[in-house]
Amino acid sequence: MADPRAPRRQTPFLVGLVLILAALPLGWFVFLREPPPPPPPPLPPVAVAPPVAKRPLVLEFTEVSGTVEVLQPDGAWRAATVGTSLRRDEKVRTQDGSYAMLIGGEAVEIRMDPGTEISVEELTESVSRLLLARGMATAVVKSGKRHTFEVKAANADAVATLEQGGAFTMSNNGTGTVAVGTREGEVTLVGQGKVVIVRAGQQAVIRPGQAPSEPAAVPGSLLLKVDWPGERTRRERELVVRGQTEPGSRVEVDGVTLIPDAQGHFERKVALREGRNTVDVRAVGVGRIEQRDRQDVVVDTTPPALKTDTQDIWNQANDASP
Repeated sequence: MADPRAPRRQTPFLVGLVLILAALPLGWFVFLREPPPPPPPPLPPVAVAPPVAKRPLVLEFTEVSGTVEVLQPDGAWRAATVGTSLRRDEKVRTQDGSYAMLIGGEAVEIRMDPGTEISVEELTESVSRLLLARGMATAVVKSGKRHTFEVKAANADAVATLEQGGAFTMSNNGTGTVAVGTREGEVTLVGQGKVVIVRAGQQAVIRPGQAPSEPAAVPGSLLLKVDWPGERTRRERELVVRGQTEPGSRVEVDGVTLIPDAQGHFERKVALREGRNTVDVRAVGVGRIEQRDRQDVVVDTTPPALKTDTQDIWNQANDASP
């Protein structure tokens, strides 16, 4: 007969065995597992360089011929020279027979014709905005440069914008007549709520109170009619030169810049000297087409010699005697 105490003796053994087996993983985790690596040292603070202040963009004169002046803060006009800078809200003008070339960074070139005045309204790396008070100016935006060039006309509802690379010329007579001629690219011309696209080789005109004309091809020649006097010899030392050209053109009479009206009419008094005078008239359109006319005028203010007849004087003396 089996001893009933045998299962009782085995129970503690089994319990101990289970406890030992359960303790093995815990012991491995506590005593045999490799300790975790220490945390990495903190990274040194990254030195942040202070932002480099960008130089304000300017237009720099690269060519100056004749009398070119920049309006100073004190209200005085002072002569510009090569290397002079033109900044935002500044004005520049060219006198008769003078011109100037300016560059803005690597993207923009501006040529000012004689008798022109412009002011800078905005100048950034991506946008240039100018106000053309009077005269004629040509803008060039180099291809491959993302730059918007905008010119507004003073005393007129006209804005010309070049979004991509190209070149165009804009004129303003200061009384509402504006013309745009495009040499390269496409120019958006806005006036009186109408938008036209002036493409390369085209030109358009805005007259006072009117919308832009439909763009037309730049003509091969420019209209220039001058009303010369019928007599080449005159006694007066002054000549009134009248004529007509294309609206929006620039006219020079003996080197003096004139502003034609909305129909292209112009007039100027020219001082003459004794003897032979050559009066020169030159017209330039926004398509950069040029036309010239000239006339020789002789001034002779010498009074005519008195003619005397001896027999007439003798007869008059006899008639006067009693």
